[in-house]
Amino acid sequence: MKPHRLLAEARTPDGGCLTLHEHDGSFCIRLGGRELMHSKAAASELALGHVGTARLEPGRKARVLIGGLGLGFTLRSALERSGPDVAVEVAELVPAIVEWNRGHLGALNGHLLEEGRVLVRVGDVFDFVRRAEPASYAAILLDIDNGPSAMVQAANARLYDRRGLQMLAAALAPGGRLVVWSAGEDRAFEQRLAQAGFRVETVPVKIHAGARQSAGRLFVGDKEVPTVRASLDRPAMR
Repeated sequence: MKPHRLLAEARTPDGGCLTLHEHDGSFCIRLGGRELMHSKAAASELALGHVGTARLEPGRKARVLIGGLGLGFTLRSALERSGPDVAVEVAELVPAIVEWNRGHLGALNGHLLEEGRVLVRVGDVFDFVRRAEPASYAAILLDIDNGPSAMVQAANARLYDRRGLQMLAAALAPGGRLVVWSAGEDRAFEQRLAQAGFRVETVPVKIHAGARQSAGRLFVGDKEVPTVRASLDRPAMR
């Protein structure tokens, strides 16, 4: 039986211990011993990239922002589903995760970080969105923490409150799409999405590709294109 190997360790800004492990060619990242993500359970991350880029218009330049690099599966899916005119930015809070992708995980998805249309930004995605020009992105895909219920970093909750969702909506272009990965259902979060002006859909997703049932959720918020009501000039009454 092949051993489990500890490849690397790092600390989150909150002081938690992140560890990278390898076993028989598969990889996982754990927080305090609890598994956060696994390379053999990446179906929902791939779905996030697929659903998030589904509204992009072929041949049109666009920017996509991914919050959370993880093992790189969402980035892979977003690149596969979008054309050469789409630039993909990846915001990752923990510098070590970027280093792990370029090193230990290079053959998994890490080499994608070197693609010309990929920009890696180390830091809090909240700050990048807050400083973004209005209507900057055609899509924002968030795989931050455990979804709307923060587990890794307490400050991540501010992305999912009323003000955070309004900020995300402002950063999206008309017709843009916000997709949030979640470990489960969250009715209150769905309501906040709708209150922020999004047309909301919940997409069940499988964690394992061969799973019989869906365990995760993608919260999809589409920003509607404003309708312009044409006004007819009426002749002056005499």
